[in-house]
Amino acid sequence: MYVVAGVSGHVGSVVAEALLAKGQKVKVLVRDAAKGLAWSKKGAEVAQGSLEDQAFLTGALKGATGFFTLLPPNYAAPDFYAFQCATSDAIAGAVKASGVPHVVLLSSVGADLPSGTGPIKGLHYLENALRKTGTKLTAIRAGYFQENVANSLAPAKGMGVFPNFTPSADYPMPMIATKDIGALAAESLLAPAGKSEIVDLHGPAYSIRQLSDKLGQALGKPLQIVDIPQAGWVDAMVKAGLPPHVAEVYAEMYAGFASGAIVPKGDRMVQGKTTVDEVIKTLV
Repeated sequence: MYVVAGVSGHVGSVVAEALLAKGQKVKVLVRDAAKGLAWSKKGAEVAQGSLEDQAFLTGALKGATGFFTLLPPNYAAPDFYAFQCATSDAIAGAVKASGVPHVVLLSSVGADLPSGTGPIKGLHYLENALRKTGTKLTAIRAGYFQENVANSLAPAKGMGVFPNFTPSADYPMPMIATKDIGALAAESLLAPAGKSEIVDLHGPAYSIRQLSDKLGQALGKPLQIVDIPQAGWVDAMVKAGLPPHVAEVYAEMYAGFASGAIVPKGDRMVQGKTTVDEVIKTLV
């Protein structure tokens, strides 16, 4: 039996669907019982609770062969990193108490670094917490999500602009589609490696200019790239709707990418095949 978290999102849903398609017994974790109804109809067992609740998660993991998890953000938390650490402690505590032998974690490139990475810092903490439990850990360190293009949809539609938080609009960066992450996670659960490993997962590389052109074509209008200087990152994200302290966390991540410090350092690399054209078509 495989336990899957995050099934209301892009990655966890793919993991659960892939396992069910293989005829596997699947238990999905949901916060809202209503969101579990569709999964129940598909043949999955549904457990309602939160990853922050160690007692609930321990019970849900009893007897499981493998567990797919992630670290959900909480933009309403007064301290973003403290929430990440508390949730990580609950996850790791449940993994140890339940004795689940294999955990597949959606981590991120840059999770090898203890600081200077914004929200990725919490994944560094969670990776290490899970290693201490004694479980076999497959940490999938995914690259920049192709679905992040969705963050540019509102300014593109409303003002005809594509915001750029990178040093160069012409520098290509590897990007991965969430469905490729989910597919690899399901594969890893079904055929685990002999020992814990870190898997870097990247896809095709695109520059901001290419993304702007592709999104503009999908929307049927040209888009103007607007370079946002580092000093204006936080303000721009606050205006887009993020709380100030969360905007500061993400600005730190952008700075980490810009500095070149956030790079793949896993045991092996896997290349995703999905193109951003497919993702943009779905988003639009």
